[in-house]
Amino acid sequence: MRHREDKKKKSLVREYLEALIWAVVLALVIRTWGVQAFKIPSGSMKPTLLIGDHLLVSKSSYGIKLPFTDQVIVPIGDPQRGDIVVFRFPEDKDKDFIKRIIGLPGETVQGKGKSIFINGQRLDEHWGQYLDGKPHADFGPVKVPAGQYFAMGDNRDESYDSRFWFNNRGGFVPRQDILGKAFIIYWSWVDNRFAVDWKRIGSLIR
Repeated sequence: MRHREDKKKKSLVREYLEALIWAVVLALVIRTWGVQAFKIPSGSMKPTLLIGDHLLVSKSSYGIKLPFTDQVIVPIGDPQRGDIVVFRFPEDKDKDFIKRIIGLPGETVQGKGKSIFINGQRLDEHWGQYLDGKPHADFGPVKVPAGQYFAMGDNRDESYDSRFWFNNRGGFVPRQDILGKAFIIYWSWVDNRFAVDWKRIGSLIR
């Protein structure tokens, strides 16, 4: 009788251990190839993304990576102009930033007033927001190196981005530092108030 009870206890322990292992494996798969949550900490992406927005980021939008590395083992595609991406901040790789891709590898990017120019042609874009009555920082022209991207916040006058990194010398986002593409707002708090912004929940990010 006692032998049967001991066997039953061992069987339960084994089941618990197997369940725990599978839970860890599933969490690792989701974390590595699935989605990652991201919270908007500043107003640099207004009006597209607001302080208090909680997003989901697809980590496999541009390819499937070998776990714990930046090596892409299944390429899917490259970031495109207009994509909103989360990436490791070039000045501090321990921090994650979110911006919009504006310049692609090999392109020349320039800013004049409220306009962005790509290879000398004015970019027809609706993303950028500029504050009236405030001088707008011109920049460039700068050529985007191979394998890197020029990123900007939609709130052009209040965004620390590729124009200003590294003591205003400017900088780029390496392809391997892009963690994923933001695609949906799954929760949102009204800024400075403990209230849910229901109308933003479920909004697709474009």
